[in-house]
Amino acid sequence: MPARSIAQLSVLLQSGSLDPVDLAEETLAGIAGHADQTIFTTVTAVRARAEAEAARKRLRGGRSRGTLDGIPVAWKDLFDLEGLPTTAGSSVLRDSAPATKDAAVVHALTDAGMVNVGRVNMSEFAFSGLGINPHYGTPRNPASPAGEHRIPGGSSSGSGVAVAAGLVPVSIGTDTGGSLRIPAAFNGVVGYKATRGRYSMEGVFPLAKSLDSLGPLCRTVQDAAWIDAAMRGLPAADVLPRFDPADLSFVIPETIVFDGAEAAVISAFEATVEHLVRAGARIRRAAFPEFSAIFDLMAKHGALVTAEAYVLHRARITGPEAADMDPRVVKRTLLGEKITLSDYVETLAARERLIAAFEARLGATELVLSPTLPHVAPALQPLVDDEDLFFQMNGKTLRNTLIGNFLDWCGVSLPCGTDTNGLPLGILVSCPRGRDIDVLAASGALETLLS
Repeated sequence: MPARSIAQLSVLLQSGSLDPVDLAEETLAGIAGHADQTIFTTVTAVRARAEAEAARKRLRGGRSRGTLDGIPVAWKDLFDLEGLPTTAGSSVLRDSAPATKDAAVVHALTDAGMVNVGRVNMSEFAFSGLGINPHYGTPRNPASPAGEHRIPGGSSSGSGVAVAAGLVPVSIGTDTGGSLRIPAAFNGVVGYKATRGRYSMEGVFPLAKSLDSLGPLCRTVQDAAWIDAAMRGLPAADVLPRFDPADLSFVIPETIVFDGAEAAVISAFEATVEHLVRAGARIRRAAFPEFSAIFDLMAKHGALVTAEAYVLHRARITGPEAADMDPRVVKRTLLGEKITLSDYVETLAARERLIAAFEARLGATELVLSPTLPHVAPALQPLVDDEDLFFQMNGKTLRNTLIGNFLDWCGVSLPCGTDTNGLPLGILVSCPRGRDIDVLAASGALETLLS
């Protein structure tokens, strides 16, 4: 099945050249016939067929709901789908009560006419940036060299792979420390982390409410903008302003984000910067001591995500269910037991100070430009075999992206090339909370330039 964007499919559906029912059947057959059966945890074939049939009737009757009508969508395994238990990538929730209604954003996209084809795999309870799952298997990164199994990135692992493999044009995930932008970079797709609170979190299984945000993994920035509009209940029209690269101003951080970066990462990043400079974009480089302060704060008081995950899962990880969980998730969550209330409160207060200090250093129209990750997707098996390597790689993988979660940014990861083995590389455009249209429009301009 060819990998197609929302925009490409929408043109075919709206013109009548493609029938929504045929597209749904093609999608379901592609999922069933795919060599990697770890990508989807649940396929909602009955629901998909009913929604596709409804879309067919609307389109044939001239009552289209807009750009997204009839487009298939998959959901990370922590969004409520009516009638199904929400398992959040964990075996211990398999027998939990079925959801009584869809999550609010599921309802919003269904209302826009999208066809829900199922749920996709993830790191257990969303608590890893690598995407490894011992219960449902670990999806293979489609860019893996022949005979290798490279990791997909997490925690929205199945979402990244489902889009990269062409099984669906879009999958909705969450991002607490990089869980959209990491799989986007590793799999060579677009990942948009919206400002925290931009969409309703009703019916979404949390990890850390002070950090959790939502967004799509898809093939283009325009697709991400259409999904963004629909998730807010707005028409999925041409909502982005058109930026010329000469209209853009970027600052490149000299703190943290290049530390230990692979040569291919730096080379692809600098080549992209050179494209921007030639196109007239304004670029400056600057140190941001706030970035270092974040990691100093975590070393002193513990991480916000760990504190909040421990409170959420305390009964689970200190009881009999722990034996049926990924031991790495249990071990990492248990670190929250050492974080005191004063540690937590001091971290929240320091966070607001660091956000204010960072935003004061940034120009009113500037965006932050950085490598999404310092490395390409590593091989799976060494990480499974060596727990110390797992935690070391997890920390390195989350490092660049978690800065944006802590400082409450929005951001888009875009593909910007590959290394010599054909493994994707990502570039990250970010800016302060609330500037989502700016970050999407600038990313769209960059995407056009790179293409």
